[in-house]
Parts: sequence; C-alpha cells; structure tokens
Amino acid sequence: MAHTRKPTRTRSRSQSPCLTELHGHGLHLRPWDPASHADVEAWLRGTTDPEFQRWNTPIRPVTDPADAREVLRGRVERAADGAMASFRVSDADSDTALGHIAVNDIRPVLRAARVGYWVLPEARGKGVATRALLLTAHWALTELGLHRLELDHAVGHDVSCHIAERCGFRHEGTMRGAIFAAGRRDRFRDAHLHARLATDPEPPAPSPGPRM
Repeated sequence: MAHTRKPTRTRSRSQSPCLTELHGHGLHLRPWDPASHADVEAWLRGTTDPEFQRWNTPIRPVTDPADAREVLRGRVERAADGAMASFRVSDADSDTALGHIAVNDIRPVLRAARVGYWVLPEARGKGVATRALLLTAHWALTELGLHRLELDHAVGHDVSCHIAERCGFRHEGTMRGAIFAAGRRDRFRDAHLHARLATDPEPPAPSPGPRM
C-alpha cells in the first residue's frame, strides 16, 4: 500500500542533496517553489493559521503573499548552499499540499541538524506529520549522513510530543526560555527537546487509519 511504500529519493537538477525529492508513506516531499502561486498560498495559509501561531512564533513574520514568497526564496537559497532542506509535503496521488517539513541548521562537522514541521488545517488528523517526519528523518540520518537530529516544541504541545516519540525522537529534557512566547519576540517560553540518532532503532511504519 502507498502508506507503507519504501522511501525513495529523486535528485533535482541541482546537485545539492538538500534539494532532493522524497517519496514514501503515501507522501511526496519536494522543495518549495517561490515562483509557484500555489506554493506561496500554501505557505501563507500554513504560517498564519491560528493553531500554528499558538505554538510557533517565526523570527520573520509572514502577513501577505510577498512575505511568503521572500521566505521561500531564502529557503531555496539556503538549501542550495546545504544549510537546510525545506520540503512541501503533498499527497502522493493528488499532489494536494498538506504541509511543510524541514531539516534546519545543518552542521556538517557535528553531523547534526534540527527538524520542524507544520500541517495545513484541512490535513490534520490523517497522519501527515507522523509520516512526513518518519520519511524525512530516515533520509536525514541515512542519505544526508547526519548522526543526530533534534526536534523541539513548546511545552504543552502534547500532539507534537506524541508525534516525536512515535517517530523515534526520545525526550531529552526541558530547555528553559528557549523559544519565543506566542506572538511575542520580547518574551520567551520553555521547550521540550527530543532527539534521534542514526544508531537508534528504526521506528515502525505508520499503520492505516486516522493518525496524527
């Protein structure tokens, strides 16, 4: 079945491994395209969604399509330099946009990076985050050659905590004042730190039915 298909990758015309396309678990992950109106609209909807803003305060706010397009341009540039891999998550069959996932802050010497994601409102409850994280983490810890992949989320975001643990990211502790408070850049809140190592056991594939 599509949701258990072995992950595969397709290298784009650029030779940067961070511009790879990924396929698996019923999903297609590809780099965001700042020239695409649909991609810009999806990014704008995702990052202005109230539930996203409840748990995330981006360093650079996005309020209109021009902001969203500029953010996507920056992500493509950093991916070409090998500093991050930023993917549009879509349904493998329909190519409908479902959300976003990225491997950020890639540190080649330490072979470490951070992963973050969000899911569009209409795609929640369908296992998108879990499937995208399983697919991306497997790629980052094998093909990209990372040893450690970190994930953090605001304390109280229990859904993200469950997704992280389901995908093999062990809870390592609480980071005090590590991220911005909701809607603020002058106040901070605590975050839970999770991490997965390349030497950790591979988590099981997602099962059919409604998932996180």
